[in-house]
Amino acid sequence: MPIRRAQAQWKGTLKEGQGTLKVASGAFEGSYSFGTRFGEVPGTNPEELIGAAHAGCFSMALSKLLADAGHPPEKIDTEAKVHLEQQADGFAITRIELKTRGTVPGMSSAAFSEQAEAAKKGCPVSKALAGVDISLDAALQE
Repeated sequence: MPIRRAQAQWKGTLKEGQGTLKVASGAFEGSYSFGTRFGEVPGTNPEELIGAAHAGCFSMALSKLLADAGHPPEKIDTEAKVHLEQQADGFAITRIELKTRGTVPGMSSAAFSEQAEAAKKGCPVSKALAGVDISLDAALQE
């Protein structure tokens, strides 16, 4: 299996500095700073990228499980909300809320929810984030 690579560069102090994050494929490069991570300044941050990776991995895993169950999806939309919170020993990602909506012809809501739970447990990014509380809100779209 391939090894995926990403890079980060930071210049300056924590609050006054700035950096760039990029993936080796060239598909993404973005700037980040104290303000983009801990405030509302435009730009990216590590938590946002973790959320994108988690939403993407989960959606692919769910697509496979649905197809394996005989219900290939037309569409899966997933949002990940990554919570970064200050704790006594510094900052930590404390939880991730996954919200997924699927267009899956012929599938019951209960069966969709069951497959979504299995995808949450089985996707590689969920496994990598096992120390974080991950919640799931899964529903079919009409």
